[in-house]
Amino acid sequence: MSWLVYRLTNSVLLLGVVGFANTISTFILALFAGVLADKWSKYRILVVTQSLSMLQALILALLVLTHNIEIWHIMVLSVFIGLINAFDIPTRQAFIYELVDNKEDLPNAIALNSLIFNAARLAGPSIAGILIAAFGEGICFLINSISFLAVLAALMAMKLTRQKPTGHQGPILSGLKDGMVYAFSFVPIRAILLLLAMVSLVGMPYAVLMPVFARDILHGGPITLGFLMVAVGIGALIGALYLASRKTVRGLGKVIVIAISILGSGVIAFSFSKLLWLSLTLMLLTGFGMMVQMASINTILQTIVDDDKRGRIMSFYTMAFMGMSALGSLLAGSLAHILGAPHTLQISGFLCIIAAMVFWTKLPVIREKVRPIYVRKGIIPQVAAGIGTVTQLTIQTKE
Repeated sequence: MSWLVYRLTNSVLLLGVVGFANTISTFILALFAGVLADKWSKYRILVVTQSLSMLQALILALLVLTHNIEIWHIMVLSVFIGLINAFDIPTRQAFIYELVDNKEDLPNAIALNSLIFNAARLAGPSIAGILIAAFGEGICFLINSISFLAVLAALMAMKLTRQKPTGHQGPILSGLKDGMVYAFSFVPIRAILLLLAMVSLVGMPYAVLMPVFARDILHGGPITLGFLMVAVGIGALIGALYLASRKTVRGLGKVIVIAISILGSGVIAFSFSKLLWLSLTLMLLTGFGMMVQMASINTILQTIVDDDKRGRIMSFYTMAFMGMSALGSLLAGSLAHILGAPHTLQISGFLCIIAAMVFWTKLPVIREKVRPIYVRKGIIPQVAAGIGTVTQLTIQTKE
């Protein structure tokens, strides 16, 4: 999408505007979607959202392949997919809980879900960059549309035990208020969500500026963009393998701080690079940092949240992740228009590192607040060993 916009307009500002349009709906509606995810069947919501996502991708593909695509089409379809994602993402995140029969396996399932979600989100653009050079943007959108058939087939193949909704069954606004009070009055959830929001605002939007670096700084084309995104995907894969190799969630608090610092440092160093091999290496580090911090944050949130508020908390997660990245895309595009893309990334990386250091100072308080939750839930010893500097909880010992 970003390459198509830059090819049509040559405007770095419009790159940010389209990124904003793509996710601002998620930012606005995710809170209400979380309430509905706690009230309604998550399975049925996902069937509807995935079907609509397939339709959006097909319309986009047909417009590009018939050479009728205009920038206003992209804006409208970006808003449309944002509306869909506002309901799809928090519901899908909360749906994981219903898929796990043995709740002792829940942290592993969450980690695997985060691993797949983020790795696929990064690998997709990597493959697309290569396909754009060979066949153009239209074929990418067409393949995306067809791929939803596999998603819908997987949903239809699921054998699920019918569950009564455990969330708020009253008015939507009342459920929304309860979720907000719960999230922002509890220090661990509040601190983690604010950290994710900050990183999504200033760190994630580096991706919208990749076409600028690929074409204007590294003097390449869509193949170069593809290589850059492949490097990000490889870094994410390494991060996923690292998380998969961990036998407990001990130390995830410290891991989050380190991962965000790697993300920020990688973005800063990348902004100075004019060599392709060096840029690829730095993008690999950036992908690693982004993958590890996002998956770790997701795992911690889903582990400590009350079951009846899971949909609403995951809507806050979606809002902080996707919604703030929308504002970040607009901000990054505007700053790049004024200061240039390299200076914009330098500022972004520096702010990421500051956010990580602030979160580091909050870890002792978070550890104290989370400890009783793990005692009450009776989480298995490996997990109850703690989230490192976040929990440091053991079932065997109680202070």
